Amino acid sequence: MLYWALIFLIVALVAGLLGFGGIASASAGIAQVLFFVFLVLFLVAVVLRIMRGRAP
Repeated sequence: MLYWALIFLIVALVAGLLGFGGIASASAGIAQVLFFVFLVLFLVAVVLRIMRGRAP
């Protein structure tokens, strides 16, 4: 998921440099949503691992 967020971020940057504002805005929004979903899933995994007592 983080991979796709980075791909959409790169697409947004390239589109922004080339002057395609609508595509850049949409790609940046998708990248932002994917990053926050990744972040939430990561934090849930960390909390569950700590709750089970397997913390490193």
